[in-house]
Amino acid sequence: MKPKQMQKISKALGDPYRLKILEAIREKQDWLQSIEILEMIHLAQSTVSHHLKQLLDAELLVSEKEGRDTKYRLNKVLFKHYIYFLTKELY
Repeated sequence: MKPKQMQKISKALGDPYRLKILEAIREKQDWLQSIEILEMIHLAQSTVSHHLKQLLDAELLVSEKEGRDTKYRLNKVLFKHYIYFLTKELY
C-alpha cells in the first residue's frame, strides 16, 4: 500500500460522521442506499455527499447506481490491506 493512499484512508477515518457511515454499512453487511445514510446521519444532503465523496476518494467504499439513487458498501479488500499494513509488525 502506497503512503499517499494510507494518508487518504487515515484522513477519511478521522471524521466521526464518516466513521458513523462506515459503521452503519458494516452493521448492515450489505449495500446501503444514500437515502438511508442521509436519514441515519441527520445532516444536510450536501454534507452527507461530501462525507461519502471523501470515503469514495479514499476507496473505503464502493458505489453503484440504482436508478436515481446510489448505494454503497465497504471495500473489504482495501480494509484488509489497511489493517495488514498497520499490524504487520505486531505479529
